[in-house]
Amino acid sequence: RNFVDMDLDAITKYSALHAKPYGLILQYGTAGFRTKAEHLDHVMFRMGLLAVLRSKQTKSTIGVMVTASHNPEEDNGVKLVDPLGEMLAPSWEEHATCLANAEEQDIQRVLIDIGEKEAVNLQQDAFVVIGRDTRPSSEKLSQSVIDGITILGGQFHDYGLLTTPQLHYMVYCRNTSGQYGKATIEGYYQKLSKAFMELTKQASCCGDEYRTLKVDCANGIGALKLREMEHYFSQGLSVHLFNDGTKGKLNHLCGADFVKSHQKPPEGMEMKSNERCCSFDGDADRIVYYYQDAEGDFHLIDGDKIATLISSFLKELLLEIGESLNIGVVQTAYANGSSTRYLEEVMKVPVYCTKTGVKHLHHKAQEFDIGVYFEANGHGTVLFSKVAEMKIKQLAKELEDNKRKVAKMLENIIDLFNQAAGDAISDMLVTEAILALKGLTIQQWDALYTDLPNRQLKVKVADRQVISTTDAERQAVTPPGLQEAINGLVKKYRLSRAFVRPSGTEDVVRVYAEADSQESADSLAHEVSLAVYRLAGGIGERPQRG
Repeated sequence: RNFVDMDLDAITKYSALHAKPYGLILQYGTAGFRTKAEHLDHVMFRMGLLAVLRSKQTKSTIGVMVTASHNPEEDNGVKLVDPLGEMLAPSWEEHATCLANAEEQDIQRVLIDIGEKEAVNLQQDAFVVIGRDTRPSSEKLSQSVIDGITILGGQFHDYGLLTTPQLHYMVYCRNTSGQYGKATIEGYYQKLSKAFMELTKQASCCGDEYRTLKVDCANGIGALKLREMEHYFSQGLSVHLFNDGTKGKLNHLCGADFVKSHQKPPEGMEMKSNERCCSFDGDADRIVYYYQDAEGDFHLIDGDKIATLISSFLKELLLEIGESLNIGVVQTAYANGSSTRYLEEVMKVPVYCTKTGVKHLHHKAQEFDIGVYFEANGHGTVLFSKVAEMKIKQLAKELEDNKRKVAKMLENIIDLFNQAAGDAISDMLVTEAILALKGLTIQQWDALYTDLPNRQLKVKVADRQVISTTDAERQAVTPPGLQEAINGLVKKYRLSRAFVRPSGTEDVVRVYAEADSQESADSLAHEVSLAVYRLAGGIGERPQRG
């Protein structure tokens, strides 16, 4: 039988060296596993084992990324990357959870179960690539992954320090036998920089002062990689790095998540009025832009506005070459109502709403020739279908003069987007290129539309399962009476909407409200949270006005 070949005794012996704290339960979610670094050694070893099984089953290279993204520095985490650089298949997320939570004496049985369920051929070779972020705990934890890979006889390549999107890129390159790009860090830098430089040389741009960008790197891996990369594109863009990890703590008072949730600039960045600034998150797969106006007011440009800039530009290019490829923008219920209205009514670009979570957005975006998706938090990308890609490459060869130039620009944009995952570096370069090509300042970009004031709140409940939703989380189905209550409250305000949804991770219900003024948005959010507290089993004290 197949499974006799697993040296089960060796696995058991090694597993004891990466012992699981008894009774610890973790869940593999959208972001993989995440918790305090000291609780993760056994999980890393076991994900090494799982990656080998997945590699044998798919006959492909699998990636393992050690990171906890925008979480505090004390935390860490791990996620697996599937053959085309996408997130791990849902059935394997379940296997991951099962394996991570098995007590020591059950490890053998769980491995055999997975192998049999998935018909894994153990004779098949396995290859796994590993990347890690700059957390103090990451190096030792990635060594535990390697232990797991080795004990099951897998081959591996350890890339060391990488951004999360760079590991996705490596996996994609290795599984498309180099057609997509070279599976090296230089390959990544060259592919993106070449596309960026070709795209921006079309810009009949103003003085040099214009093409400078301040980047807050969240004291993370983004700083190291941007520093290695900057000389590749320095003729087209000069980046000034802040929070580069030389002194500050990872994600502490800086990074995309901090800027977005606190609506203020990161510590450690001096901003002059109207300068373009952006922030990456800890593993460089999210980006938000912002600036300070002449009055000293802070303006955030979130994922919705980035998606609007990019999709409008793509639509313009397609119109110029008379190409009818269909573009779709995919958002979640958290997208600001003004962005949806602007895209549909002004740009005439169709917008679709899905449930919260990258996998839902990604899945929907794959239905279009060109699918654009960004979460408001700055995580997103553009997906080009194979058909769209072939058509555009064809046109770049066949068309004449100006139209040929436009088709070439589309081709550069295809190369700039990391097709495998949202990538802050890609998103930054595309955004910078578009602003240069259109001659837009950051204020002009910001002025495309004005965000409706909004407010997000959390309500503690005894059991978040009492809330269930439909219509991409925009309508509450249970508990009875809650949606009716929300409808009644929304009617009291102008340009208003509100929705509630259970948190994916804790017993709280998340409330979102927007309206024509901040006062109205705050008031609506508060009233909705009172309704949740009353009808969905709120615990602790009643929600107070902020």
